[in-house]
Amino acid sequence: MFVITADQVDSTRRSDLAGAAVTRLNNQYATQLALPVDRNAGDEIQALIAHPAPALALILELTRAGEWSVGCGIGAVRTPLPTNTREASGPAFVAARDAVERAKKASHRFALFVATGQSLRSDDLAPLLELLLLLRSRRTDEGWELFDLVATGLSQAEAAARLSISPQAASQRAKTAGIRTELAAMAPLVRLLREADTPQLHEQADG
Repeated sequence: MFVITADQVDSTRRSDLAGAAVTRLNNQYATQLALPVDRNAGDEIQALIAHPAPALALILELTRAGEWSVGCGIGAVRTPLPTNTREASGPAFVAARDAVERAKKASHRFALFVATGQSLRSDDLAPLLELLLLLRSRRTDEGWELFDLVATGLSQAEAAARLSISPQAASQRAKTAGIRTELAAMAPLVRLLREADTPQLHEQADG
């Protein structure tokens, strides 16, 4: 499973974001959560997700504005699950705690840690996610404006019409924003996240 722990950046000098984030994320991802998003002590929130696609979507949402240090832990959790995320435990939660502490010192405030015994290592997956976050960090407001429309399923031409810009201008904006690169990377990243969530099978020695 995927445990995502997010700690608000500079919370002592900024208004609290955790309460509103818990409500928003529970509404947005309601059917995709293994347990509801919960608030830990202070300004930290935590989510437990069973599938890679919504886990990736949540990572990208939380890292977009630079308001959170985000850690993702991948691995097993203890079952049966409790009724709330605060009471859940297991290797994935330990990995997420390690990841969020690393994220606080990372350039894009994100880190990923795969628990021991999984089929894919952290070093195999984390750099690819960091490249995607680097691309997104360089996107302008105009690039995000176009991306958000294309991400809903609109064609680039339809998005251009919605923004009252020419198709040529939309094409240049999309190229500068790396929109096609990001959209093309999503399916491979989901596959790698799924692989990372697969336990490593150890062959027993003969005899």
